[in-house]
Amino acid sequence: MSSDDTKLPASESAETRTRKGPLSFFSGAVTAGLLAWLALGFSRRMVVYFAMHPPHYSSPIAQNIAVTLKTLLVGLSFLATFSTGFVAFGLTLVFLRSLFTGQDSDPA
Repeated sequence: MSSDDTKLPASESAETRTRKGPLSFFSGAVTAGLLAWLALGFSRRMVVYFAMHPPHYSSPIAQNIAVTLKTLLVGLSFLATFSTGFVAFGLTLVFLRSLFTGQDSDPA
């Protein structure tokens, strides 16, 4: 590959590229926070449902599969909750930093 292959197209040169502002970070943080709140509600409802309706199978293999699936579903729902909450927290920190630091020069 030559060095010409890594250049940006003329329409996306460094002079015309726009930077994200605080409003963009704030809207992303609010959206991720809303998704985290919804995922937490879903996760809590899932835990309550599985606590009220435990699997009862006569076969030990079927019982093990049911418990494994229940554990997997609950774990994935709380993983989604944590992930979206962590993204919301990170975007909130970036939003606060963008409010207090102003326009810095481009480090690149």
